This record gives sequence, structure tokens and C-alpha cells, in this order.
Amino acid sequence: MFNYALFKRFGNNEMGILGLTVDEQYGGSGILDASAVAIVHEELSASDPALCLAYLAHSVLFAHNLSMNGTHEQKIKFLPDACSGDRIGGMCMSEPDAGTDVLGMTTNARWDEGNKTFILNGQKMWITNGTVDGSSTGDMFLVYAKTGPNRGDITQFLVEKGMEGFSLGQQIKDKCGMRASMTAELVFEDVIVPNENVVGDVNKATLCMMRNLEIERIALAAMSLGIAKRCVEEMTLYCQERKAFGKELINFGQIQKNISESYADYMAGRSYVYNVARKIDLASTGNSLDADGVKLYAGAMAKTVADRAIQCLG
Repeated sequence: MFNYALFKRFGNNEMGILGLTVDEQYGGSGILDASAVAIVHEELSASDPALCLAYLAHSVLFAHNLSMNGTHEQKIKFLPDACSGDRIGGMCMSEPDAGTDVLGMTTNARWDEGNKTFILNGQKMWITNGTVDGSSTGDMFLVYAKTGPNRGDITQFLVEKGMEGFSLGQQIKDKCGMRASMTAELVFEDVIVPNENVVGDVNKATLCMMRNLEIERIALAAMSLGIAKRCVEEMTLYCQERKAFGKELINFGQIQKNISESYADYMAGRSYVYNVARKIDLASTGNSLDADGVKLYAGAMAKTVADRAIQCLG
């Protein structure tokens, strides 16, 4: 289950990382720096990757996204509670038939001229923090939906728990990993979204989405670093203590090979991730080559290191 008590400690009353990149006037820490994002995600992931994933969805996909693209009024309304941890947020992009092909989404929002509102319909799948109590939706979400005839006509909306027609669908349980990060389907049935809940310009959210995915991928790569680092630490400690054939495992060549190659792979990934992070301006776009590259490399690297750790631990 979701560890809300620990998550709350990440807020601005104690650690101040829920709004790490959010301006201080909205309750954040005001550290608009990709390296800081990477450091926090690496360290949290080394201790608890699942809780870190929930943190990422809240702090990067919701709070950072809104901080970069929302109006002053939207930030005043939503970000203080996000930064304190009083409300938990997420982002809705993927759908049952639109994952990597995100522009193929079918969730749509129709403008109701008479009431000056949007009417939102569709489903979003695999949503981190889609529920945190197992019985209802999370508190607030940034939802991407089609609002025009063209493939790129996508708009971003703020949807809150309790809005009529907004409900919790199926919950994704018994995952291979990250079980402490709750994942669910969210359903939108004629949800009336007021015009003041439109984030950014209508039909122009694709740029916002892609820019936010760049820092998300750096954060995910940093999570992989944390997993790899913890694996190297644990396999080293274990092999220094465990004995076979009269001596510690650390003295055997195959064990030394697993540990040394894992450390080198981790350090190579760390160099790549932080080199990319230090050069990225979070207000800019067009950084996808290396933002994608660090996620591609670090994810596979962490899996390889974890496999070696299992071999060392028997």
C-alpha cells in the first residue's frame, strides 16, 4: 500500500522536495535544476524505488508540469497543497491503445459553447497515483485529451477528485515490481471541466507534454542509477561476509568480476545522466536525444547490475 505518512514527510514542512522545482511563492523549494532532480531521484530510489516512482509522478509529472505551464491562478490554487503533500497528484497520458503512440490517444474534450466548459470523455491507463487508498481516485491530475481534428490537437486539463463523471477504473495489482507505487485506470464520463482548468493554450499541449517527458526521463534514468548503486553496495557487503570453501566470496574471481563490472557500469551511467542533467535548461525544449538516451542506457544497465547481484547473493 501507499506509504502516505512517509510521502508527507517529503513536503515543505520537513524535506521540501515535493515541490523541488516549484517557485517558492507557490510553496516550492525553487530549485529549477535538472541535476537536483536527478540527485533526489537517485537517492530515493536507492532506498525505495516504488515510493520514488510515486514521488516522480507527483513532483515531476504534476507539480513541475503545472509550475512550468499553468497560470498564476492555477498555481496558487493547486501547488501549495502539492508542495506540502496535503494533496497527491499525477499525470494522465497513456491509454489502453495509446502508450508510446501518445498522439494516437482517443480521450477527448468537447467545447460546450452554451456553458463555456469542456466535456471530457475517455480512459487513461497505468496511471501512477491513480489511487492511493485503493478505493477512490487520487486528488488531482493533469489530463491530456484531443480537442481538435488534427493529430497534434491536444490540450491539458486539471481534473480533481470528486468531479462528476471522474472515477476509478481497474487497479493494476500483482506487478513484477514497484508494488508500493499504486497504479490504476482512470475513467472520464462527461466530466465537466471549467475553462479555468485548461492548462496552457487549447490544442497546444504537445509541446508541454514533450518538454515534461524530457525531465521525466532524466528522473527515471536517475532512479535506475539508485537501483544499480544499491545493488553494488548490497552485493559487495554480502560477499565480504559470506564464506565458501573457507574464504569470503569476495576473494573469488567470478564474484570480483560481477562486482567490478557492475560498479563500472553504474559509474558510466552516472557520468552520462549527470552530464546531460547539468546541461539542460528546464524551460527549454528539444533535448529529447540525450534525455531519451540516458533512460535507454540506465534502465538496461540497472537490470544487468541487478541480475549480477542476484548471482552474487545466490
